[in-house]
Amino acid sequence: MKIKSAKLKDKMGHLLGHIILMFIALIAIIPLIWALSTSIQPSHAVFGQGLGLIPTEFRFENYLDILNAAPFGTYLINTIIVVTFTVIMQLLVIIPAAYAFAKLEFFGRDVLFFIFIAQMLLPLQAIVVPNYDVMRVLGLINTRTAMVLPFIASGYGTFLIRQQFKQIPESLIESARIDGAGHFTILKHVMIPLSKPIITAFSLISIVIHWNDYFWPLIITETPSVRTLAIGLGMFVQQESGADWTLLMAGTMFIVMPLLIFFIFNQRIFIESLMIKSGMKE
Repeated sequence: MKIKSAKLKDKMGHLLGHIILMFIALIAIIPLIWALSTSIQPSHAVFGQGLGLIPTEFRFENYLDILNAAPFGTYLINTIIVVTFTVIMQLLVIIPAAYAFAKLEFFGRDVLFFIFIAQMLLPLQAIVVPNYDVMRVLGLINTRTAMVLPFIASGYGTFLIRQQFKQIPESLIESARIDGAGHFTILKHVMIPLSKPIITAFSLISIVIHWNDYFWPLIITETPSVRTLAIGLGMFVQQESGADWTLLMAGTMFIVMPLLIFFIFNQRIFIESLMIKSGMKE
C-alpha cells in the first residue's frame, strides 16, 4: 500500500507540475497569439471585441500594406545577412581561440584569456563610442559589415567552448598527434565533433541575440537600405501618427515568425544540445 501511495503521489506531483507549466506557457504565448490575430484583422475590429484572440473579421492585406509602407523585405534580407555572417565569423574566431586557450601552452596564456573574456563584464553601451570610432576610421559607417565586426570575438562563446574543450581527454589528442595530425586536423576531427552540442547551443543563442539586436544597429546605420528588422519596426512606429495596431503587429510578425519557424524546425537539435551539455542525456 505504501508503494502504491508513493506512486500515486508521484503521479499527482507530475500532473500538478505539468498543469503549472501549461499555465505558464499559456501566459507566455497569449501575447504572440494576440499579435498574430491583430495582424490579420481590420483596424476597426481590434479593440471592439475585448481581447480578440480569435478574429471575427479577416484582412490579410495588412501584410501587403506594411510592405508598401516600409521596406520590410529589405529589412528581413539585411537581418538574415547580418545574423548569418555574425554567427559564421564568431565560430571561425572563437573555436580556434578556445582550442588555443584550452590545449596549447604559451607564455601569458591565462592573462590573455582573462583579458579576452573581460569583455563579458562590459555592456555594449560602455564601448559604443570606441566601436563607432573604429568603424568610422575604417569607413564602415552605415554598412552591414559594421553590424558584424564588433561581435566576432565573443568572450562568452570562447569561454563556453574552451570549457568544453578542456573536458576532452588529452589521450585522444595524443593519439591524433601520433598519427601525424596537426592542430588544424585535431581541431577538425577531434575537438569539433566532440563539442557539437555546445557549439550548436551557442550558435542558436547568438542567432536570437543578433536577430533582435536594436541598440548597435540603431547607432551604426543611417539609411533604410542597410537597416535590420528591429530598427525598421522602431522607425515605422516613430513615423506613424495615431498608430495602426494592425500594421504594427504585421510588422512585428516579420520579426517573430522567421525566428519562430527556425526554432520549430531546430528545436530537437537545441534541446539535445542543452541535454548533453547538462549531462542529462545518457
